[in-house]
Amino acid sequence: MKYLVILLVFPFLMSCSNDDEQEYQNIPIDFQVPSNFPPLAYDLANNPLTEKGFELGKKLFYDGRLASDGLVSCGFCHIQEDAFTHHGHTVSHGVNNNVGNRNTPPIQNLAFQTAFMWDGATTHLDLQPIIPFSSPLEMNGNFSDAIIMMKGDANYRKLFKQAFPDGAINSENMLKALGQFMVMVTSSNSKFDKYRRNEPGGTLSTNELEGYEIFNDKCASCHATDIFTDNSYRNNGLPVNPAVNDIGRYRVTELEQDVYKFKVPSLRNIEKTAPYMHDGRFFTLEAVLNHYSSGVVNSSTLDASLNNSGALGIPLSASEKSKLIAFLKTLTDNEFLTNPKYAEY
Repeated sequence: MKYLVILLVFPFLMSCSNDDEQEYQNIPIDFQVPSNFPPLAYDLANNPLTEKGFELGKKLFYDGRLASDGLVSCGFCHIQEDAFTHHGHTVSHGVNNNVGNRNTPPIQNLAFQTAFMWDGATTHLDLQPIIPFSSPLEMNGNFSDAIIMMKGDANYRKLFKQAFPDGAINSENMLKALGQFMVMVTSSNSKFDKYRRNEPGGTLSTNELEGYEIFNDKCASCHATDIFTDNSYRNNGLPVNPAVNDIGRYRVTELEQDVYKFKVPSLRNIEKTAPYMHDGRFFTLEAVLNHYSSGVVNSSTLDASLNNSGALGIPLSASEKSKLIAFLKTLTDNEFLTNPKYAEY
């Protein structure tokens, strides 16, 4: 009888072992570039997308334990329903109720962009999280503490082992996992996308079509391609806030020509990402368009497109503004904003 029990238990143990082995298989993700998008800027060969890499990246993104207070995660300021911005907050908030001096930018379609942060402080998506993670005003984290925490967490130990061939819990794999998550956070199913791809649900109204024509004529030189940014840095004529005097791109390059220049943001899901501009000074799209039509301030680095022989800004009638806003709202991607794949567990 003793031998019979052993024989019965042995297949069960083998089955559990096989299940564990199958559980540790990491399945590649076949990332498809939408047909109306430009080519990827991100090099997938150096960090191939996998299901477990993405899962690990999402866990890291929403884990407040990475911050010094144990609360402020990446997802604290990047909220999915607001296109991963901090809707309603003028500037970013961090640990101990610290307040930054720049508006939280959206996280969407970053794999198609070549620089990150308002001043382009990094040009590699995997390195971008280091900036808010280590900032004393934001997460105030450090890698040594983060690694100790993750090594003490059974779920992290399992996920790192599944996600990467070496299974190492280190800063490199941590950043690669976050990079995989951000690559996957792609917005490409708005009404506008369906219009561009001639898909059902992509019929634009007369106002929206006319707004698109105005946009192409007066806005698309900076907000280029279907990503809606040319990845450049420009001074768009905002009056300088003397209390902050944010000098923009100059902080990175220390070139006089970059004073008060900021990265051109993508306009996708713009309806959901207020307030606007690098310092969140405008709370409505109407206010943004009013700035461009009548609020541009001249300076030595003002973008040339906003100074036409001394005539500052972009001439826009009330009707044109209304149609532009109608078009901009076609960039809202509700599937992206509610997709459980990107949501916190």
